Amino acid sequence: MSKDMTLWEHFGELRKRIILSLIALIIASTLSYYYWPLLLELLTRPADIKDKLVYLNLMEPFVSRFKLALWAGFLISFPLILYQVMAFVVPGLKRAEKGFIIVMSFFMIILFFGGVYFGYEYILGVGITWLEAQGAGLIRANLTVSQYISFVGLFLLAFGVSFETPVVVVILVRLGVVRPIQLVKHWRIAIVAILLFSAIATPDWSPITMGLMAIPMFGLYILGVILSFIFAPRKKKELQQAEA
Repeated sequence: MSKDMTLWEHFGELRKRIILSLIALIIASTLSYYYWPLLLELLTRPADIKDKLVYLNLMEPFVSRFKLALWAGFLISFPLILYQVMAFVVPGLKRAEKGFIIVMSFFMIILFFGGVYFGYEYILGVGITWLEAQGAGLIRANLTVSQYISFVGLFLLAFGVSFETPVVVVILVRLGVVRPIQLVKHWRIAIVAILLFSAIATPDWSPITMGLMAIPMFGLYILGVILSFIFAPRKKKELQQAEA
């Protein structure tokens, strides 16, 4: 996509990228729909609650299977969707900007799946166990499969997004919105922002999962600050050295 494309050509290119993204999502979701038993087994494994899942109407098994296929399809096709986004944006950038975006895209994929894995492997079971414990043994758990899939999907998506913290920090510095030295000085504000995001992003709103999300996020924030000194524009670096 060249810089001298007309407005309608840009719209045409955008439509092409959206269609390719949808095709990737549909193919991945179709495969996921076929492997529904395996995916449901994986979702229920961390808290071992497969036997507690029920459905309340005849449509719910189909809706649940379709919903799970979409969540899994999005995760599988995420790298391809991100590629389509980059393929639309990158050609209009300068050479140095292209390299920066490609590097950030690689980190985005790694960090997103790292966050999903971390949430699934270490936090999901803890969060569900804590929530069930609030019943103090007085309430019998019968969870609708559709609600459980939505809960887990939002839960894992929240962790995937939260792990993008270093990328967000570096991009803000690269765009000149903030300077690395400001990120260091205002770390208290960063903690508050991370805690607020954790409270909003975790679908169970429990202090346990909120804390378990906030801790790695702050570590990733520190990583982002370190990387921001590397990726900061040259003039910004010289100005910071002069201020120091």
